[in-house]
Amino acid sequence: MRKLVSFMHISLDGYAADEKGGMDWILVDEEMFDYAGERTKKSDTALYGRVTYQLMESYWPTAADQPNPSKHDIEHSQWYKSVEKVIVSKTMEGTQVPNTTVIRENLPNEIRHLKQKDGKEIILFGSPTLTRSLMEENLIDDYWLFVNPILLGKGTRYFSNLENSIKLKLMTSNAFQSGVVCLHYEVDTEK
Repeated sequence: MRKLVSFMHISLDGYAADEKGGMDWILVDEEMFDYAGERTKKSDTALYGRVTYQLMESYWPTAADQPNPSKHDIEHSQWYKSVEKVIVSKTMEGTQVPNTTVIRENLPNEIRHLKQKDGKEIILFGSPTLTRSLMEENLIDDYWLFVNPILLGKGTRYFSNLENSIKLKLMTSNAFQSGVVCLHYEVDTEK
């Protein structure tokens, strides 16, 4: 069975977005791009909520074609165009974008089916609402949390209103020069 891996930038106090939905407080640099790039190579499916997908689709298909693209822009653009993209949305209709499907209903069953298909890992970028839904169903296997050195005080909480606790095991931690710390947790399945 394939793993479902969640990638999320959060503030030190646990927010995925500020009170206006903004994410301009997130620190990213080449060091983090290289680190995350090694992780994305282990996946062949990208899972997004509608809003995150629209942000990604507006940039990544042509990022490598822009004047003076960075190494990360070139590599991630190639990866993005090659992977299967799965969007979870109740409002979005089907899409004509290659390698892209939309899940509109029966989310837990559809994700279980996706995890059972042959392939590499499934990576979930951002999408805090979708992530919380998948947490409730115990469908996420790994959490990669990029903790940014900021206290927002208000905004969209990453972990909120969970009905069940989820025990995690810390696998690795990596501190970047920017002050961001990546914490990689696996769900602890030992009871």
